[in-house]
Amino acid sequence: MTLTFAAATDDAIPLLVVDKDQLETILDELQPAQHTWAKTSGFTAGLGQVLVFPGANGAPELALVGYGDAPARRRQRFGLAAARAKLPEGTYALQGDLGREALDEAALGWLLAGYGFDRYRDRPAPKAKMIAPDGIDVARIEVIAAGECLTRDLINTPASDMGPSNLEEAVRALATRFDATLTVTSGEALLQGNLPMIHAVGRAATDAPRLLDLKWGSTGPRLTLVGKGVCFDTGGLNLKPGASMGLMKKDMGGAATVLGLAQMIMSLGMPLQLRVLIPAVENAVAGDAMRPGDILSSRKGLSVEINNTDAEGRLVLADALALADEENPDLIVSMATLTGAARVAVGPDLSPYFSTDEGVTSALKSAARRVADPVWELPFWDPYEPMLDPGIADLDNAPKGGFAGSITAALFLRRFVTETPRYAHFDIYGWNPTAAPARPKGGVGMGARALLAALPEVLDL
Repeated sequence: MTLTFAAATDDAIPLLVVDKDQLETILDELQPAQHTWAKTSGFTAGLGQVLVFPGANGAPELALVGYGDAPARRRQRFGLAAARAKLPEGTYALQGDLGREALDEAALGWLLAGYGFDRYRDRPAPKAKMIAPDGIDVARIEVIAAGECLTRDLINTPASDMGPSNLEEAVRALATRFDATLTVTSGEALLQGNLPMIHAVGRAATDAPRLLDLKWGSTGPRLTLVGKGVCFDTGGLNLKPGASMGLMKKDMGGAATVLGLAQMIMSLGMPLQLRVLIPAVENAVAGDAMRPGDILSSRKGLSVEINNTDAEGRLVLADALALADEENPDLIVSMATLTGAARVAVGPDLSPYFSTDEGVTSALKSAARRVADPVWELPFWDPYEPMLDPGIADLDNAPKGGFAGSITAALFLRRFVTETPRYAHFDIYGWNPTAAPARPKGGVGMGARALLAALPEVLDL
């Protein structure tokens, strides 16, 4: 699916943004008949509310879209995007006094409101189109929309068509498109390549586990993105109940998100050296599945006791992070649908993250506000480190007690990043449970736009 603005045209229908606080002033500036039509139609400038004025021939000649008030805008991102589905067929030109950040949000929201997952069922595109508003970076916003589209498509695709080999195909297509290199280590070669925990998690599946290693760019600072690619998670021998297994096609949401971000970076030609590492596995049940009580070796040399086979994501990430750390890049970022504890803490809309560097934290917070991609910092809380010590091995993959599950998972991952001072980890949900403007129910990128906006400051680009 391609999300782009319409070609410029002189006869575009004006789409006037109306702030609730300015409603009466704007209505008074309309023609008398239009003023009366707005009043009798009950237009109140509620966020996303639409009113269309027909011309003499019956076709739309003007449309109003409500911008609500400040409290309403705080409660709903991409509120203007709700207008797209309500407008009749036509090409519109956005008008109104919006600041740059609000204008960027409105433009991106309009494009994202055109997304629909149509791999298995035809979904008609919205009939309303919009020419690019003046004052935005058109190419950048279209690139961001395309990256988000890729992330959503990957997450929404069921495991029957998005197993480890299919995820490899998606990464290979991306590498080919941008002239990047891709190295794949699969099956028993994982053991030979000292990636034992990736192998252990995925060895029970018929679709072999693998590590996907994409590299792009030859100059500039080095950025490594690591995405959890668990294409389906049964929980292993600690089998999930059916209700918990229903959404496990999205357990590769971290991989999908870093791939969407990687596409944005490469499309924009950012002056950096990019590496993307994705451990792609299926956590299946079979005779050779890893067992509770097993002790695994890791690439880092740390031993890990398996107290719950359903805490597998941190295992595959750990080997990939250890590999990334050996290069000592300027920044490592991992993204994963890792813990239910993160969802309990902040819900599905916020992207909780951990960072070892105050500069990264500051840049992320500022960028997230600018691009309407909310993040929330959680702590690498050192006093919880003893919870990771099982006694029989170096690490416990699932500390008992149920406390601080997202923090202990992040601390587990941090044990495998010892040579790279700047490391950030995102524990995302990757799924929008309820349809909202620009975000239909289903797979969704989280944190990628904030990271993209923060990179120039973080990496001094």
